[in-house]
Amino acid sequence: MSGGAVLELEGITKRFGALVANDDVTLSLKKGEVLALLGENGAGKTTLMNILFGHYAADAGEVRVEGRPLPPGKPRAAIAAGVGMVHQHFTLAGNLTVLENIVIGSEPLWKVGSDRDGAARKLMQLSATFGLPVDPEARVGDLSVGERQRVEILKALYRDARILILDEPTAVLARPEAEQLFRILRGMAQGGLSIIFISHKLHEVMGASDRVVVLRGGRVVAERATAETNPAELAELMVGRAVARPKREAHAAGAPVVVAKGLSASAGGGMALDAVDFEVRTGEILGIVGVSGNGQAMLGRVLSGLARLDAGTITFDGRDIARITPRAAVRMGIGRVPEDRHAEGVVGDLAVWENAVLERVRDFSRWGFVRRRAAEAHAAGLIARFDIRGAGPATRTRLLSGGNMQKLILGRNLAAGPRFLLANQPTRGLDEGAIAAVHQELLMARSEGAAILLISEDLEEAVGLSDRLQAISKGRLSEPIAAEEVDARRLGLMMAGVWETRDAV
Repeated sequence: MSGGAVLELEGITKRFGALVANDDVTLSLKKGEVLALLGENGAGKTTLMNILFGHYAADAGEVRVEGRPLPPGKPRAAIAAGVGMVHQHFTLAGNLTVLENIVIGSEPLWKVGSDRDGAARKLMQLSATFGLPVDPEARVGDLSVGERQRVEILKALYRDARILILDEPTAVLARPEAEQLFRILRGMAQGGLSIIFISHKLHEVMGASDRVVVLRGGRVVAERATAETNPAELAELMVGRAVARPKREAHAAGAPVVVAKGLSASAGGGMALDAVDFEVRTGEILGIVGVSGNGQAMLGRVLSGLARLDAGTITFDGRDIARITPRAAVRMGIGRVPEDRHAEGVVGDLAVWENAVLERVRDFSRWGFVRRRAAEAHAAGLIARFDIRGAGPATRTRLLSGGNMQKLILGRNLAAGPRFLLANQPTRGLDEGAIAAVHQELLMARSEGAAILLISEDLEEAVGLSDRLQAISKGRLSEPIAAEEVDARRLGLMMAGVWETRDAV
């Protein structure tokens, strides 16, 4: 191990039945260093960090903080040693406020009362310093995915960690927010904070890290000083082959499939959607871009039948669907990739085959009984077509990595040949190889005539896939513009709510 390490993981091995998630992994972290951990979905990155934080106990190997072994399987011991973790999947209590989630577990059980005002002051100071705005009194269950991610980050920072683990910390942040976060983290690293972060965004790795460790198949396959590598090499090291995203080709769109006019909806006492208009045509991808928390979540819920409008109309092939139920939407040929895969996309304790047919179980039933053999064969086909790693039809879905869970949801929808597909953050948490595969599938569905509404906070993705783009800001939607007319400055202004209707197409 290198001298001066504040953190050492040596010979870490972890098995889940026949699956070897980590295989003799050794790495170290120095004081003030930012280390990026890369790898495909299912490569063992999150498992390794969960071992470090005490959520899992390794089958072999040892974790040491400042030379002292950490007792395995004890998160409280990791926290006491100065280790903080921002989880890829939220660990917040939806029925509590932001402030309550931040302070819970940070005060002794025997303490009489709570210094709520002091805690609120510290939270707001962190919020301002990191550019992560939150309302301390907001109920977490009412927040968007992006807003909840901000709370997760602040919760870790609140505990004054000396070693900070960030598992996909910017997955739900827009690029300017992510860049600001990493600028602040770099400053904290210069002040002595040691950071490990997992990211599939290679520009983040190149811009924020000092060193990169690449996992593939649970093993360390490469280590590079960031200054001595490049995104193309890192992508190839992750996947084991050269990776290139597919390119959208010119394609004539057909007649409108979904037409929305004057959509208005309220949430949390405020207006989440404000007189929103758009239409999605046959064989077209319409991209909606914006900073998280500006109404994208409500738009997705309205189109899925999970929330009701205060005003406005939505038609699907001329039929009114403003008050459609989720079941009816599926039967009509409307597919949905939800923003939050855990809360709305899958049931973690069900098997992969059960989740594969979850939305269309009637198609795999006879006389009220599920035809399990047919359902399992369908699931096996999805696993093969969409390269869902670490899965068999009988695998518990909660055991899949986040990216492979996302591929299951996307595959379940695309395999049904939807007439209209709502793709809400479809590549969130995916590695570069998986992103390229998902983009290819979306473009193929477009070429086959599907109308696709893409909601994405990844501007490169939105511009690369969309035929037309609209920006959402404070619940309002800009007029559409052709993707070919977009530049970074114009898109940034649109996302800030500055647009002109004369450029509509």
